[in-house]
Amino acid sequence: MKNLIQIIKYNLKIIFGNRFVYFLGASVLFYLLITIISLFSPDVITIENVYYQLIFPGILLVFFPTAFGIQNDEDARILEILFGIPNYRYKVWLVRLAIIFCMVFIMIFLLSFANSFLLVEIPVLEMSAQLWVVLIFFGTLGFLVSTLVRNGNGTAVVMVLVGLALWFVHGFIGDSKWNVFLNPFTTSTNMSESLFKTMLWQNRLMILVASVTAVLWGLINLQHREKFIK
Repeated sequence: MKNLIQIIKYNLKIIFGNRFVYFLGASVLFYLLITIISLFSPDVITIENVYYQLIFPGILLVFFPTAFGIQNDEDARILEILFGIPNYRYKVWLVRLAIIFCMVFIMIFLLSFANSFLLVEIPVLEMSAQLWVVLIFFGTLGFLVSTLVRNGNGTAVVMVLVGLALWFVHGFIGDSKWNVFLNPFTTSTNMSESLFKTMLWQNRLMILVASVTAVLWGLINLQHREKFIK
């Protein structure tokens, strides 16, 4: 247990680096800004609104550690160590992804709990779980792109473009199982509740399959040692 705690602490230092505090601060500020606007808004706040309110701070939280993970290793000068031990790099990045997603879930849970207290009562655990699935997708996609681009800043640019494209498509396809931003708490759907639940289950299943595929693809890319160590 002592060794496990030390491993987690060491990986947290590498994963989040010195710049994560800025992303964490931006995420909290964004959440507070939207919350304050909602508090003074004359419109009725619904669970559907809360879902979209929380998803963007969550994306900011998961964005840095996955997009800049390899660059942080390079800055810490441990790439040679990771790639010098056969198959060890796979275990390292899998453990790191698990740590990242656990941290993100905890933060989203806390924000959901705060929202339930400040704005409107929501099913905190269900809200956190639904958001977590989408954030896992963006996190694993960021990891995959980082293994292709091999640069944190370049990965950031690509992920911003991908996110904007997905949000643009979201406005057209609406309540579709192909919509990454499909809101499970929507109240404006014209289909029956049972059909919507089936579609939502298919949507989440496809997102999880895409996430696993992104992780495996990224791990395969890590085999090309010469591309990361110059």
